Amino acid sequence: MAEKTGDPRPYNAKKRPSTTEPVAEESKISVPDGWKEQPFTREDNPKGLLEESSFATLFPMYREAYLKECWPLVQKALSEHFVKAELDLIEGSMTVTSTKKTFDPYIIVRARDLIKLLARSVPFEQAVRILEDDVACEIVKIGSMVTKKERFIKRRQRLLGPKGSTLKALELLTKCYILVQGNTVSAVGPYSGLKEVRRIVLDTMNNIHPIYNIKALMIKRELAKDPELRTQNWDRFLPKFRQKNLSKRKEPMKKRIKKEYTPFPPPQLPSKMDKEIESGEYFLKESQRRKKKLEDIKTREAEALVRRQEKRNQAFIPPEEKSYEPKEVATSSKLDVNAIKEKVKKAKSKKLGAPPEEVKQKVVDSDKKKKKKKT
Repeated sequence: MAEKTGDPRPYNAKKRPSTTEPVAEESKISVPDGWKEQPFTREDNPKGLLEESSFATLFPMYREAYLKECWPLVQKALSEHFVKAELDLIEGSMTVTSTKKTFDPYIIVRARDLIKLLARSVPFEQAVRILEDDVACEIVKIGSMVTKKERFIKRRQRLLGPKGSTLKALELLTKCYILVQGNTVSAVGPYSGLKEVRRIVLDTMNNIHPIYNIKALMIKRELAKDPELRTQNWDRFLPKFRQKNLSKRKEPMKKRIKKEYTPFPPPQLPSKMDKEIESGEYFLKESQRRKKKLEDIKTREAEALVRRQEKRNQAFIPPEEKSYEPKEVATSSKLDVNAIKEKVKKAKSKKLGAPPEEVKQKVVDSDKKKKKKKT
């Protein structure tokens, strides 16, 4: 009788390769640089779509004037893909609908994204890029991430930076168009860039400054150029920033110091009877107790009366006067009578409104020079 083995298959059956075995790097499929997917054409779907789809979105009133101007351009761009666009100014809505001639099943989703971006104040020149195959869009809602309005405005301003420098740096590094509008951040660009934009926006609203992420993106861009480092882990090259939690909570005036823990209960407080026994009052008679209580009351009243009298007398106490020291007058200075007489004579000789003597002398000298030149 043959012995049973653990493997029920016949001896000549081939074993399947286990999925846990590591696959060689050479056997992996690698995407060549600069490779692009072929565009979806009419030949890929010659029969078209079975059903018509439509999407609608509302837009704010301040976008009405701009949408009126650019709507012919929107219709022209969508008509190339056989998608119909309608603008309803009464309801304030935009609608896109696929037709029987539409052959691309995903173009209606891209048309929906186009009208969403136009409603979020993205200009038509940037929003129309969404119809390309390699371009996508992302609308990040940041309104509910911060509770206080002042803090929300401050963190949103960090995304823009001074004179929009931070936003421009993000656009150059991610190759995306970014627009901060109200409670949302809209971005249009490649998929890899949109992923970074979303992460940076969420980090900024969670109180992480965007400059740290910009530094990391610049290092990643340089590392991606090196073919050897492209497939390696980049954690050792990226900077690590420690988050500082600076608490602005005001400290209390009286700090409670925690006592050391002891397993024993606190000592029992003395009762009223214990206090009377210590003072000897417990052994007194009732008449003696009354007499002592009256004496205590009288002494307290007398002390209060003295304090009250002192408080009243404070109003009649005169303040301390400052010591006055008279200033010494210089007696040596005498008036020069002759100098005063000369000044009065000069003032009398002058006519009212007449120029001073120095000016007169200059005028006379200039007249003499002119006469000499003429002769």
